[in-house]
Amino acid sequence: MDLSNIKMVVTDMDGTLLNSNHEVSNRFFELFEGLKKKNIHFVAASGRQYHSMEDKLDRIKNDMLFIAENGAIIKNRGETLLTTPLQKEDLSTILDTISPIKNAHPVLCSESNAYVNGTSDRFISLLKEYYTQFNIVENQLHVTDEVLKIAIYHFESSEQFIYPAVQHLENTLKVKVSGANWVDISHPNAHKGFALEQVMTKYGVSSNEVLVFGDYNNDIEMLQLADFSVAMANAHPNVKKVANFETLSNNEFGVEKVLEQLIA
Repeated sequence: MDLSNIKMVVTDMDGTLLNSNHEVSNRFFELFEGLKKKNIHFVAASGRQYHSMEDKLDRIKNDMLFIAENGAIIKNRGETLLTTPLQKEDLSTILDTISPIKNAHPVLCSESNAYVNGTSDRFISLLKEYYTQFNIVENQLHVTDEVLKIAIYHFESSEQFIYPAVQHLENTLKVKVSGANWVDISHPNAHKGFALEQVMTKYGVSSNEVLVFGDYNNDIEMLQLADFSVAMANAHPNVKKVANFETLSNNEFGVEKVLEQLIA
């Protein structure tokens, strides 16, 4: 893998840059300094809330770009460059569709907050890992914020228990199995590929100059934009089919291994 022309590195977070304890390694932060010296742009692209991403990458937050909420928002040094919200009329349709699904927990994600119904203490406890800012509301339909995404969690399997019930919404919306327990529903253009395309255009970076890492289905569109697309060893089979290369798992410093080659 000849990485000599790379001008931008883009990585997913959960299952990719983060280990199973949801931690960024100290080795990555060391390698990031090498990227800076080579004037290589760094972009984190996640289904996470922006505030949660910023919290994980606080040490470098002013030297990078954030693609948050699966591409529904792009931020640079706290400035919002793009938002792609859901239409208001779609919110009730999505929530009505989710309502009959047993043990499904929807989260309404806005630019600065998230809204949950608070029916499960167990889910609220888990949510704190992914959303540093959220409110518990009695009725999610009464949320007045512009909603960028609805994320739905299932403790057993999102692909088995949530996706079949919402799959038909793909005709008009972006529906993504974004993790073993999550399905995200958003505007058709609110995905990591669309957001990354905007970033690449802004910085004049072409497909042979970008290095992209991912592990799940919500990473597929952005992996397809890059000649140097890398799947994690722990990636979903769909991701491995799309990616041109494979690295070690997130727990084996797969991203760091490739970045060491890039910097060398």
